[in-house]
Amino acid sequence: MTGNAAARAAIEARVAALEATWNEHDAVAFTEGFAEDVDFTNVFGITLRGRAAITASHAAIFKGMFSASTLAITETCIRFIHDDIAAIDARWEMTGARDPMGNPWPKRHGLMSMIAAHADGAWRFVVFHNQDLMPPERVAEIGKALGQARG
Repeated sequence: MTGNAAARAAIEARVAALEATWNEHDAVAFTEGFAEDVDFTNVFGITLRGRAAITASHAAIFKGMFSASTLAITETCIRFIHDDIAAIDARWEMTGARDPMGNPWPKRHGLMSMIAAHADGAWRFVVFHNQDLMPPERVAEIGKALGQARG
């Protein structure tokens, strides 16, 4: 499946909204693109179920460890599984965060892997996994040593 241009644009807009609302530190707006019954796993491996739980969690972290953070989505890849279901990988970088103990967190790199479904006229994330990654230069070094390219 390749999806159509309108679907691809709507998903790209949904991903761009994640970045914008994160940088506004607005938990309600950040989770607007999530389905009510979404399954969400954060970079610490903590799983939350449902938009309300994710909104509450992000309201707390936007007041705490991520209050001065800036998120930049650097690359997005969309694969349509069906006309109304898409898998999305979005690579990101973050600055200005603090770790859970309150210490400055060096520049971070990560990957959001999401499944989005189209229902009731909108694309929404139904599964969302976020993970920290090694810096890109380290990933490239390991990929080269293994004879593999980063996809």
